[in-house]
Amino acid sequence: SKPRCILRLYHVLALVLCVSASDDFDWTKNEKSSFYYGTFPTGFSWGAGSSAYQTEGAWNIDGKGMSIWDAFARKKGKIFSNDTGDSSCEGYYKYKDDISLMKDMKLNHYRFSISWPRILPSGLKNEHINEKGIKYYDDLINMLLENKITPIVTLYHWDLPQLLQEKYGGWQNGSMVNHFNDFANLCFERFGNRVKYWITFNNPWSIAVEGYETGEHAPGLKLKGTGAYKAAHHIIKAHAKVWHTYDMQWRSKQKGLVGISLTADWGEPVDITNQRDIEAAERYIQFYMGWFATPIFNGDYPQVMKDYVGRKSGQQGLGASRLPVFSPQEKSYIKGTCDFLGLGHFTTRYVTMKNYPSGLGDSYFSDRDLAELVDPQWPDPGSEWLYSVPWGFRRLLNFVKTQYGNPMIYVTENGVSEKMQCTDLCDDWRMKYFKDYINEMLKALKDGVNVKGYTAWSLLDNFEWDEGFSERFGLYYVDFRSKNKPRYPKASVQFYKRIISSNGFPNQREVESWKRKAVETCSSSNQLLAADPLIGHMEMVTEIVVPTVCTLCILLSAVFLMFLLRGRL
Repeated sequence: SKPRCILRLYHVLALVLCVSASDDFDWTKNEKSSFYYGTFPTGFSWGAGSSAYQTEGAWNIDGKGMSIWDAFARKKGKIFSNDTGDSSCEGYYKYKDDISLMKDMKLNHYRFSISWPRILPSGLKNEHINEKGIKYYDDLINMLLENKITPIVTLYHWDLPQLLQEKYGGWQNGSMVNHFNDFANLCFERFGNRVKYWITFNNPWSIAVEGYETGEHAPGLKLKGTGAYKAAHHIIKAHAKVWHTYDMQWRSKQKGLVGISLTADWGEPVDITNQRDIEAAERYIQFYMGWFATPIFNGDYPQVMKDYVGRKSGQQGLGASRLPVFSPQEKSYIKGTCDFLGLGHFTTRYVTMKNYPSGLGDSYFSDRDLAELVDPQWPDPGSEWLYSVPWGFRRLLNFVKTQYGNPMIYVTENGVSEKMQCTDLCDDWRMKYFKDYINEMLKALKDGVNVKGYTAWSLLDNFEWDEGFSERFGLYYVDFRSKNKPRYPKASVQFYKRIISSNGFPNQREVESWKRKAVETCSSSNQLLAADPLIGHMEMVTEIVVPTVCTLCILLSAVFLMFLLRGRL
C-alpha cells in the first residue's frame, strides 16, 4: 500500500542521512502522524498580524511621506486591477474598532508595523520628525496595552520612504544601514518604554528577491543575479546594527527583545533515496531562510550559497563572487544578533536537483540548481503558490531547532487566502488550515522546539501587494467597495477564538463541535453581507443620482420660468 511504501522510503532515507545530515537534522523523522489532542504550555501567546501599508490607508494624511509602495502601486500594470493601498482598510482611522475585534477574540498579542515615512517623511531623522505620525502609533500602542494586548512591532514591513529610493537607490546602497538605524533608534526612544518585542525586518527574502531581482514588488528593479544579494547584504548589516543599538543604549532600561522575521517554505526531497535530491532540498532551505538566519546565528552565509554562487560567478567569467563577502569584523558583529526568531510559514515544496548551465544568464533562481514541485493532491484554496501541507511546518520548526541551537521562536505569520469573486464567510478551508498547522506546531513543541507564540495572518483582509485586493487572508472580511470598509467575521474567527480559549485542542469531541458552531454563526452573517452590497449600491446611487436629479430639477424650473416669462411678454 502507498503509506507503507512511503515508510519504507523514509527508512532508506534514515541510512542515507546518517552520512549527510547537517547539524543532525533528522530527515528520517517525517512520521506524518495523526491529529494530536493536547494543549500548549501556560503563557503561550496567541495573536494576529497586519502591516502598515497593507491596512492603514491614509497614504498622504497628517504629514506622511511617500513610500516605495505608494509610488509602485501608481504605476499601471504593476498591481492586479491597478489597485493601490491608498485607503486599504482605513486602519489609520479604525484602529479602535479593530482593537475591540482583537479583544473579543481574546488575543494575547497584535503584530503590526510602523510606517517609516509616516514618522520620518523624507526617511531622514535630522530633516523632520512627523509628530502626528508618532501620535498615531502612541495611541495604538496605549490602547492595545489598556486592553491587555501585547504589541509586537515590526520596524520594516517593506514601505521604504520613496525619497531614500530616489536619492540613494534604496537597499542597493550601504547608506541605508545608518538611515534605518536612525529610524529604529527613534522608535526605541519614543515607544520602547511600552513595546518589548521588536522585529527589525519582515521577510527580507521578499524585499531582496521580489524588490530587486524579479521586480514584482516595490521598487520594481530587475537587477538579475546581483540585486537581491546586494540588498540582502545591506539588510543583514542594518539588522545587526539596530540590534547593537538596542543592546547598548536601551536594553538595560527597557528590557525588551529584538528579533527578525524570516519567511520560509519547507523543502522536502522528491526522492528520499537520492542523495542529490536531499542536497537540493537542503540547498532550497539554505538559499531561502539560511541566507539570513545563518549570518545572524553563525556569522556568515551558508557554505552552500558561497560555493554555488562563487562557482557560477567564476563560470560566468566574473573576477569575484556575485555574493558579497563579510569581513571578519562584520562576521563577529552580526553573529548572535537575535533575541528571538520570528518565523513566517505558509506552504511546502518538493525539491529535486536541476542543473542550470551558466550560459543562460545569472539569477538567484538558477544559482540554486534545483526545481520546485507540488503534489497535485495538496489542497490549494487561494493564492496559486499556497498549498496546504501541514506536516512541512513541523519539519521546518525542527530544522530551525537543530540548525540554530534551538532559539526562541515566535511564529509571526501563518494563514491561508481565498480567491473568490463572491463572498463566503463560511471559510471551512481556513478553519481546517489553522487546525492542522497549529496542531503540527503543537507536535513540534512536544519535539522540544522552543515556540513561544503564534500569529495568525492576518487579522483583516488587506492589500495583498501585487495581487491587490484579489486575495483575502483575513479572519475578518473587509468590504473594500464600501467607503467605510466594514469588517465582517468569517467562521474562522469563532474557530480561532476557541483554540485560544482552550489553549490548544483539549479532546476530539470538543474540537469537532467547534467547526459546527462556527459555521452556524457565519451562515447568518453571510445573509447579512449578501444584502449589504445592495445598501452600498444604494449609497452610491444616492451620491450620484440625487445631485443629478436636483440639478435637472433646477434646470427644468429655469426653462419653465423662461416659458412663463415669454408668455407674459
